[in-house]
Amino acid sequence: MPRPNVEVERRAQILASTCSVIARTGIVAFRVADVAKEAGLSPGIVHYYFDTKQALIRAAFERNFLHSLERRAAVLDSGREPVVKLRALVEAYLPQGDETVEAWHVWAELWVSALHDMELRDLNDRAYGEWRRIVAGIVRECQAAGRMGEEDPVEVANLLVGLLDGLALQVLAGSHAMTLARMRATCRAFIDTLVVSP
Repeated sequence: MPRPNVEVERRAQILASTCSVIARTGIVAFRVADVAKEAGLSPGIVHYYFDTKQALIRAAFERNFLHSLERRAAVLDSGREPVVKLRALVEAYLPQGDETVEAWHVWAELWVSALHDMELRDLNDRAYGEWRRIVAGIVRECQAAGRMGEEDPVEVANLLVGLLDGLALQVLAGSHAMTLARMRATCRAFIDTLVVSP
């Protein structure tokens, strides 16, 4: 049996490769053999870590969410003024840059798959619960600093998350009417409607 640190690294390698394959091919065409090739491993090694294709896909979706939070930790822990932090968080989630675009593709596949898979539905609920909690927390910081009114922070978070998701899907689908620049401007305008001048 490999050393524990090798197992952790190998598992992370497999999950990163799985996310890349999901983003590139989608779930319908997804094959463990493609993950093995992407990772430079044999299919047998992939199956050593994940018994079934479904277990691998579920673990990859979980990894995609956790990795997303890790990539935004610097924004969340920045100590910046709350409104600046909220704007920076939205900017960090725009579908730009290879890593973020790949993560959005994986999210889109999760949503479609969760329509028919109860375990993925539960994972989606947990991920969105955490995402909503983070955004609502920043909204509360803005309110405590006197920069936002007394709207329900969870409702504000729901509106902002829904706005990001809906517009990002249009950008990813290559909409001529919703470009990345237009999405950025729309999200900024939404935040501006909430912000109270100091």
